[in-house]
Amino acid sequence: MLELRVEKRAAGERAKLRVRGFIPAVFYGRKESSTPIAIALKDFKKVLKEAGESTVIKLSGLGEEKEALIHEVDYEPVSGEPRHADFYVFEKGQKVQVAVPLNFIGIAPAVKELGGTLVKVLHEIEIEAVPSNLPHAIDVDISALINFESQIEAKDIVLPEGVGLTENPNEVVALVAEAKEEAEAPIEAVDLSAIEVEKKGKEETTEEATVE
Repeated sequence: MLELRVEKRAAGERAKLRVRGFIPAVFYGRKESSTPIAIALKDFKKVLKEAGESTVIKLSGLGEEKEALIHEVDYEPVSGEPRHADFYVFEKGQKVQVAVPLNFIGIAPAVKELGGTLVKVLHEIEIEAVPSNLPHAIDVDISALINFESQIEAKDIVLPEGVGLTENPNEVVALVAEAKEEAEAPIEAVDLSAIEVEKKGKEETTEEATVE
């Protein structure tokens, strides 16, 4: 389990924290009062990259360690750097609902053999599990897409043990669309007689100018 060291902070310390390379944050839960904390920005960015918002992390540094999820991150609009984070602390044994990213694996026959285009309708799926069973991502095998009528629905995804589906089971996750050929632009017919007449007219004009 990933670990993130935190420290308590007092109100009005945000500017001082940033000078030290820290950002303000807060953790809370159903049975956990809201507690303002500070975390090192470089450590948080590393954990955020590895864990995302669907992997349990351990908060240490304030006595009893707390297992939590990164619930929300606020970013600087210009630099894109994290400037505040919320952590949701849960009770042991309590199930949590999260949206987990989907990882599409395999080869779809409808793409390889029929020349279709894979359409990923969903990129994440809602699941429920105790924190220790939460996966970082869920694989979706697209080899079941054998023709243009085939679809993979949420209920078709094989979930890890201890993980339940809270997404609409009939929600379409992926399909293969038939490639459409672009119609060639029609070639306009050229009126050769008009060109001849125009050319002849220019020649006559040239001759008249010469005679004068």
